[in-house]
Amino acid sequence: MGNSDETEVSPPLAESEAAAQGASAKEEPPASAEVTLNIVYKKQKLQVQAALDGTVETLKKQLHPLIEVPPSMQKVMIRGLARDDKTLRQLGVTSGAKVMVVGSTLNDVLSVAKPDTKAAKDEAKTEEAEKEKLCDMKQHKKIIDKGKPDDVMPGKKNVNEPLPPTPLSGMLNRTGGKVRLTFKLECDQLWIGTKERTEKVSMSSVKAVVSEPITGHEEYHIMGVQLGPTDASRYWLYWVPAQYVAAIKDTVLGKWQYF
Repeated sequence: MGNSDETEVSPPLAESEAAAQGASAKEEPPASAEVTLNIVYKKQKLQVQAALDGTVETLKKQLHPLIEVPPSMQKVMIRGLARDDKTLRQLGVTSGAKVMVVGSTLNDVLSVAKPDTKAAKDEAKTEEAEKEKLCDMKQHKKIIDKGKPDDVMPGKKNVNEPLPPTPLSGMLNRTGGKVRLTFKLECDQLWIGTKERTEKVSMSSVKAVVSEPITGHEEYHIMGVQLGPTDASRYWLYWVPAQYVAAIKDTVLGKWQYF
């Protein structure tokens, strides 16, 4: 009888397992848990509560009214670019995590796409001016009327050929001086050479290339290479062999652009 008082009684096995499972359950956040996220968008810093099992797409919708960026235009960075179908739990997000958001508001997009009033007026004037044929414009006519240079390369109308391996030479510029074009594809440059100097132009900086057959000499073109943001920056070339016009545009602008 005396020994029975000192005997320790172990808890039933079922109770021990239940206790262990309860302790393990506390380590995992419940399915309905929320986490606090520190959102960084441009210069804004926001704190939002987000569902741990919510997707990145859901988070984007939650951020839309706060940062005014549509979900489709948002990029959420959580250890790299986060996919829309991933949940915050799958991405290993914990409370207090920093989340970067990149994107443009609709106002930002529209302000870039919409030209200012002055630019719109200038563009309208240019379009009006270009209704007149280039050959008939005084600034071009005075060069064309000097006649075809003796050393100009032979021209072919209604034919497209790749650029020759040698520079295009024998053409004239707006001052009537001789000019040649050299295409340095290895460094993405167009070299415009005259007797006095050679201007090395990055092809990626060329905004547009316009051309028109010379009346009465359709095997040659007038060509304007736009080197700056406005039409006034066009470098004019005269007596460009017609068979190379398409190749010049493709080489300088890329085949995805059409002018």
